[in-house]
Amino acid sequence: MQNPVPRLATAHTGPLLSLETRLLERTADIEAWFRRQWVETPPPFYSSVDLRNAGYKLAPVDTNLFPGGFNNLNATFEPLCVQALKTALLRVCPSAQGLILVPENHTRNKFYMENVATLFSLIQKAGYRVHLGSLLPDLSEPREITLELSGRKLLLEPLVRDGDQVRVGDFTPCAVLLNNDLSAGVPPILQNLRQDVLPPVGLGWHARKKSQHFGFYRETARELAAVLDIDPWLIDPMFRNCGQINFMKREGEECLVSNVELMLNDLRAKYREYEIPHEPFVIIKSDAGTYGMGVMTARSADDVREMNRRARSHMASAKDGSDVTGAIIQEGVPTFERVGAEQAAAEPVVYMIDQFVVGGFYRLNSQRGNDENLNAPGMRFEQLAFDECCGHPDLAAAPDAQPNRFYAYGVIARLAALAAAREVTAVTSMSATAAAA
Repeated sequence: MQNPVPRLATAHTGPLLSLETRLLERTADIEAWFRRQWVETPPPFYSSVDLRNAGYKLAPVDTNLFPGGFNNLNATFEPLCVQALKTALLRVCPSAQGLILVPENHTRNKFYMENVATLFSLIQKAGYRVHLGSLLPDLSEPREITLELSGRKLLLEPLVRDGDQVRVGDFTPCAVLLNNDLSAGVPPILQNLRQDVLPPVGLGWHARKKSQHFGFYRETARELAAVLDIDPWLIDPMFRNCGQINFMKREGEECLVSNVELMLNDLRAKYREYEIPHEPFVIIKSDAGTYGMGVMTARSADDVREMNRRARSHMASAKDGSDVTGAIIQEGVPTFERVGAEQAAAEPVVYMIDQFVVGGFYRLNSQRGNDENLNAPGMRFEQLAFDECCGHPDLAAAPDAQPNRFYAYGVIARLAALAAAREVTAVTSMSATAAAA
């Protein structure tokens, strides 16, 4: 039985209901617009998008190009994933040679490895040969591991470089699929390969900036808003960024303070315009991927000025011991969705392969408020009951009925994926220019 749509814990749902109504009215225009965009800009191989439903707006707050939660998707929709993988792989491996999947090195993370096993299985079911090419420094020969949660077995094989290609054993693939976000940088074995690397190594978190992504998203949101004849703000979170930050040394603090003040003033004006009876807030986080690390909520500039040493240490933390050197100040979009018996604060996470929405889940955290980061200790996941891949709304049902709410999620997730596609194109073009020079 499918899960019900979660209730919004606020009566202030008018603007969102209006937005959902507009999405239903303009479904044909929306789908035609997306079709044109995908012809112009190929979609990323895969992505996941964290959304926030505030009742008065629906917007993405993060887009991941190395999604690590395929094990959390509803198995019922496995055929959607397989079909989408066939489409995505046909683009890069038309001769069906197969590929090497490069995972993260944290093999002791039992949940992450279940994700790897699920993704591995999906690629196999799409009809492709696939091997796990590991970057573990102590791996000199194939190693079979048994997963603690499911009992599934995986064979990790050392990745080997031959000239400008990589292989495992005697298998040389047509492409390399990264499920490793390269937070620590691009290892030499993956640099300047002749094979396609998906996503491109230049999109790893050692180089990628969230502010760059949301700059592209701002463009796509404005374009779709023009199609829908709505205020782009209803689907676009405001943001600003500071490029030189050292939280421990308090360097760049004035940049943060001034940008927090400016954004809060802009948000107060929007709240007055839409008669939103809440106090605005902003989220400050690393401009690179954080796995939920280094995130704070600020309701005034004083929250930045008055950070104690422990808070500064928290904000300076990043994955793989990297230093936080830049910050994005993002509009705080509260979540008014509640899921489960405990009515935990929840946010939908939508998964895409190629241009297709293939599922998702709710990230729940009963220990966090609706204005806080839910990707933190205490979180859990509940499968999101997508219907027809979020691509087919029920025009006869209410705007906030289950398939229509999920269709709205799918529209915004695809908008974020389109922004990521333009980001990939820009990075690839820059890399090609640099190589030519």
